[in-house]
Amino acid sequence: MLNKKLKNYHIILASGSPRRQAFFKNLDLDFEVRLKPVKEEYPNRLTHFEISNYLAQLKALPFKEELKPKDILITSDTIVWHNNKALGKPRDKNEAFSILKSLSNATHEVITSVCFTTLNFEKTLHNITKVTFKHLSDEEIWHYINTFKPFDKAGAYGIQEWIGQIGVTKIQGSYFNVMGLPIHLVYKTLNTIAEPS
Repeated sequence: MLNKKLKNYHIILASGSPRRQAFFKNLDLDFEVRLKPVKEEYPNRLTHFEISNYLAQLKALPFKEELKPKDILITSDTIVWHNNKALGKPRDKNEAFSILKSLSNATHEVITSVCFTTLNFEKTLHNITKVTFKHLSDEEIWHYINTFKPFDKAGAYGIQEWIGQIGVTKIQGSYFNVMGLPIHLVYKTLNTIAEPS
């Protein structure tokens, strides 16, 4: 359906995340995965969704010079916001443990921003989901880290994995947003972009 509307466009997904790529396949979209390295750093003054918005836009920068008239570039970033700070991807097992320990028996926010860039405009949207974990024992946390090695995930966990299945007691908002893409917003925005043609 959407693929038909976007037949004159070339969609570029700038993400190495297998989860995000799977979402695009599920939408039955023709797209190209194009990757460029970006140092994911942001100014200290930014908070909450300002951080993920900034990083999603930052990831689009290296592509701007090479965009063609019918290209739609999609970049995104996910952070976990807890106790007034952003939790990114853990650097090692100990950092993963301390992140998950802080999320245990508490509610945090998962914020994903998506930036749509064409030759003519740039639009950035964000989505927030609240996730509550039960009390996680040290044994459960170490089992998860050692088995699933969640070092590529913001907040040191994947909700679709074992820790989400045994640990998450409540979700307010989009489940898919926690997996790394508010796919309902992506669908809506791509439909809007396709309308004028």
